Amino acid sequence: MLDRDYPDQVCSIARALEVIGQRWSLLVIRDVFLGRHRFDELCTSTGITRSVLTARLAHLVAEGVLHRRPYQSRPQRFEYHLTDKGRALLPVLAHLMAWGDRYYAEPDGPPLRLEHRGCGGHLQDRLRCDRCDDALTPADIRPRPA
Repeated sequence: MLDRDYPDQVCSIARALEVIGQRWSLLVIRDVFLGRHRFDELCTSTGITRSVLTARLAHLVAEGVLHRRPYQSRPQRFEYHLTDKGRALLPVLAHLMAWGDRYYAEPDGPPLRLEHRGCGGHLQDRLRCDRCDDALTPADIRPRPA
């Protein structure tokens, strides 16, 4: 069993888990993607305790996934927004959501769809080869040392 951190793991997945692997972290990032930026909104929508949310936000800001933007000076209050590093997590969240929708959706179907603002279409699973543009399945992929 792995410890809470992975200092001896030479693995990009383990290193990414150091940043976003805690359950609340992904739910906070999800909610910021969905347009919730203020502490109280995040606290209410996730059900997270204030102390845990404070710790998660501080961690995500320190890691450069979120940045704080002041919206009020007295008392000082901040909104949380995704950085480029945070926005790069969209495919991760979209694939995790699609997997959850496929295997754990409610009987009435998934609770949310990701829609293209421009045309109303829906986000599709597009894992493609950068050389030949083939759609890749797990059987098509082999791990190779970098």
